[in-house]
Amino acid sequence: MTHSAKTIVDLLRHRVDSTPDRTAYHFISGEDNLTTLTYAQLEHQVKAIAAHLQNFIEPGNRILLVFPYSAGLEFVASFYACLYAGAIAVTINPSRSDDALEKLMERVEDCQAKGILTTRALIDYFQKKLTKAPRQAAGLVRKFSQVKVIAMDEIPADLAADWQAPNITDDTLAFLQYTSGSTGKPKGVMVTHGNVLHNSAVIYKSFSHSPETRMASWLPMFHDMGLIGGVLQPFYGNFEAFLMSPIELVQKPVRWLEIISQHRITTSGGPNFAYDLVARQVTPEQLKTLDLNSWDVAYSGAETVRASTLEKFAQTFAPCGFRREAFYPCYGMAEATLFISGGSKEKAPVVQYMAPEALEQNQAIISTDGSRGIVSCGWTWLDDEVIIVDPETKTKLPEGQVGEIWAAGKGIGKGYWERPEITKETFQAYVDNQGPYLRTGDLGFLKDGELFITGRTKDVMILWGRYRYPQDIELTVEQCHPALRPCAGAAFSVEAADEERLVVVQELERSYVRHFDLEEIVGAVRQAVYEEHTVEVYGIVLLRTGSIPKTSSGKIQRQACRQQYLAGTLNGLGEWQLAIADSDVTALANSL
Repeated sequence: MTHSAKTIVDLLRHRVDSTPDRTAYHFISGEDNLTTLTYAQLEHQVKAIAAHLQNFIEPGNRILLVFPYSAGLEFVASFYACLYAGAIAVTINPSRSDDALEKLMERVEDCQAKGILTTRALIDYFQKKLTKAPRQAAGLVRKFSQVKVIAMDEIPADLAADWQAPNITDDTLAFLQYTSGSTGKPKGVMVTHGNVLHNSAVIYKSFSHSPETRMASWLPMFHDMGLIGGVLQPFYGNFEAFLMSPIELVQKPVRWLEIISQHRITTSGGPNFAYDLVARQVTPEQLKTLDLNSWDVAYSGAETVRASTLEKFAQTFAPCGFRREAFYPCYGMAEATLFISGGSKEKAPVVQYMAPEALEQNQAIISTDGSRGIVSCGWTWLDDEVIIVDPETKTKLPEGQVGEIWAAGKGIGKGYWERPEITKETFQAYVDNQGPYLRTGDLGFLKDGELFITGRTKDVMILWGRYRYPQDIELTVEQCHPALRPCAGAAFSVEAADEERLVVVQELERSYVRHFDLEEIVGAVRQAVYEEHTVEVYGIVLLRTGSIPKTSSGKIQRQACRQQYLAGTLNGLGEWQLAIADSDVTALANSL
């Protein structure tokens, strides 16, 4: 496909000029409710919202988008409106936990947002929350008074005539994509218009998309995979998108495949857990109703792509016309806009079976007994680059050696918002005087030009498709019950039933060691972690005061805790573990 657009605004205007009546987006809610927007209808809404924003913002001001999952097309229009206004869009998880307002204002303060764009229903919800929290209300009311809160669904449509085209270029920031950060300091990746258009071109090329493509996405739109892959890719490719709330998947997992079957979808996907969940939840009766013949790009990313999941899904849905060759494992991250590497849609996924002992020594040696299958995540496209580097010596490694994955290309973001030191460390790495490269923090190796992911250099966890930082979870845990000792806990992940799952190890206060209610503490930890991080806890171990592994300088040794947990040598005073078979839908719901 060819076009001369340098910005997202230019491209949307081109779509309106050339194909105004072409359907841009459908939003599906329930079994039969389908809302549709053409490009002309979309831009009219976008211009009205943008004109309203231009009444009180300056170019480059940040606008926070806060929308419930059910407000699919409202989010889409509001996102484009920020760009049409010359503002920088900032997305956020639409949390409804008890401290949702505090978290919202933390994000406002971190990006110095000039306004909050949302719906009237959500504004009313916030106001009710304020009246029920008198102790915190004064501070929150003061903070809210300093930022303009706008109900986009109350903006008059005739304001569209007042819109003024912004003065922007391909190097202008389009949005901030926040990743999970250390406690109290989330990091906003600075993504330009040029980053988005280049990354969109890479996805379009690697997925072999065309104007006849039909995409379905249930992924949350506030996050990179749902935003870049689900919202912006069909717009870039000028093909139809069928969007749905992730809650639909929670309520009825097979609904995802029903939409693919009903609307003859060609591209759709998600993290590994979604494929695993649907394959285990589908019934024989439901299988008889599905036709997945049209599905030729079933992308899998955001967390470890497991060979066992691919095989199970392919076998389960082969009677419905699903082909194993449709699987498209890929690798990416918010710091790279989204996509870093992927293979060919005409070929089945490549799996290499490696010796685990060799991998621990940073060597990729093929195993004769097939003990650990690692799925290829393909290669880079359109002059992007991936190299493998020794994270300690900063030297480039040859093929077949495991090291840190470094990436370069026009899709790499500009850094972290207002975080110059960590931006330099992460986005401006050099090897042999070549660069700059993005340090991904992930471990992998190259074989025959293909990238294989083996692990991570950091304590960051990927739980249900999203990165989670242990410090954040540890703080939540220690504050959720008086029996838990501050600064004496560790959060880490383990593999269980072919998934990465969260375990918490936590010391008790000395006064609770002899008398504590395990069930009560477990309940408090699970509820707090769910509300704060939307993650299900798999295991909890309570320890005696002063017994958690630490370094000589007093730092918690998370990996030592993990090793002792797996070996069963933690000597806990109380322990609890989730019954996995009974938690599939609950865990999925918690991830959203």
